[in-house]
Order: sequence, then structure tokens, then C-alpha cells
Amino acid sequence: MDPDLAFAVWCGERQQRIEDVLDRSLPAEDDGPAPLAAAMRYAVLGGGKRIRPLLAYAAGEAVDAKPAIVDAAAAAVELVHAYSLVHDDLPSMDDDTLRRGKPTCHVAFGEATALLAGDALQALAFAVLAHGRLPDGAVACAMLADAAGWRGMAGGQAIDLAAVGASLPMPELETMHRMKTGALIRAAARLGAACGRALSATEARAIDAYASAAGLAFQVVDDVLDVEGSAASLGKTAGKDAAQGKPTFVALLGVAGARERAEALRVEAHAALAPLGPTGRRLSELADWIVLRDR
Repeated sequence: MDPDLAFAVWCGERQQRIEDVLDRSLPAEDDGPAPLAAAMRYAVLGGGKRIRPLLAYAAGEAVDAKPAIVDAAAAAVELVHAYSLVHDDLPSMDDDTLRRGKPTCHVAFGEATALLAGDALQALAFAVLAHGRLPDGAVACAMLADAAGWRGMAGGQAIDLAAVGASLPMPELETMHRMKTGALIRAAARLGAACGRALSATEARAIDAYASAAGLAFQVVDDVLDVEGSAASLGKTAGKDAAQGKPTFVALLGVAGARERAEALRVEAHAALAPLGPTGRRLSELADWIVLRDR
């Protein structure tokens, strides 16, 4: 890896890489019961920021892991993320009709097929991870399961659904989002870091602390963009959180206060990377991108 490679170029290369890995990992459109494979490909390919795979590759670089070793981890976290979006968009959850600039999976394929596509994507994620080149596939699968399950993403979504119409205090709001959004982001960084040399205890704590701050920052900025952005710029329905009465950082802090919180988390993420030295460069740049993005 060229240490002088511009961040935008690095991102573009890694985004294309993970697109190719995902394309190879997914079933062919005419494979299996129709239209399940087509729905799976529709939900995954050709869109999204790929922030979780980028975090996996960046963490891998921090510990001298070659991208080919990180591919399975990067694909697995993105497949879990894609499945979660398919299920979150269903009428029984957030009831959304636009995702990544196109109709949501259940609008395009029907609710039953979308539900099955999400199930199949989650199963595929663990198959990809188990058959990957990580040093310890069993540990990696357990790590991803914890992040996706009741103590992580699914649990956070349950809290979110129960909190509609309520005003959560800051500690509870942060706990919800550290589970719903942050758990998979932390898993992405941890899985990428598991692809290289053995980490010292200090380095492992540094990556966890970094990913915890970056994951929460991602959600804070999402809340701001839901208010300030448009459907065209976001690729999804804007303003839906307020319309649905969901507790958000903007509702609690206002736009200016939420931006201040995101900036404080960016500083926290940078500080956490100190033990990694120059090898944490891409992780540092990703923290900037997460907070300063406009979509």
C-alpha cells in the first residue's frame, strides 16, 4: 500500500474492491429459487458508502494485513448491514420506500421475498466469514454474531422501535445507537484488525475506543442529515425520523448541538488512535469523512 496515496483514491480502490468481492460472493441472478437471488443482489450491489468495509480495510492496514485477507471480513459486515437495511425498511419496521436512490427491496420484490432476501444475506455473511482467510474464523463469526444480535444491532433496533414518540435522555439515546449502529461499525474495525499481526492489549483497546467514537459519530451525523438533507442527496427518505417521532440527537440537542457532539467524537476518535502511530492514518481519515460527509 502506497502511504502517499490520496484518501479519495484509496477509498475508490477499496470501494471497487469490495464491490467485486460482494459480486462474487452473491448468487448469480438466475441461481436458486426466483426471484430470491435477484433480490439479494438488488439489496447489496451498486450503492452505499461502504463505510464498514472501508473500516475493515483501514484497520487491516494498521496491522499489516493484506487486502486479500481482509476481503471476507469486509464482505461479511457489509452483507449483515445490507440485510439489516432490507428488514428495517419493511412496513412492520420503518416502512420506507426509498433506499440508496432506488425503491426499497420490498417495494421492488414484495414483502415476502424481501424478508427472505434479508435472511439469506445474513446467512451468507457468516458463510463468507467462515470460509475466509482470517486467522481464526470461529472467533470472527462469534464477533460478528455478537455485533448483529440482541446485544448489538438487533437489540438497538428493538429499543428504537419501543422509543417511538418518547424522548430518551442522552445516556439512553447513546446506548441505543452504540448498539443499533455502533456495534457493527466496531465489529468492522475489530474484524479488520484480526486479519493481521497480533495486537497488543493497548492497540486492541485503541481500535475499540476509536470505533466506538466513530460509530456514534456516524449516527449523530445521520440524524443531522435527516433534517438538513434531501431525498436526492441522501438516497433515502429525508425527515422520516421526525415524522415518525423517533428520538434523535437533533431532537435532544438541536442541529448545532448535534454537530458539536459529532465534532467532539471525531476528536475522541483521533485521540484513541495515538498508540497506532502512522499506521492508523486511514482510520483517522475515515473518522474525518464520517463527520464531515454530506450524505
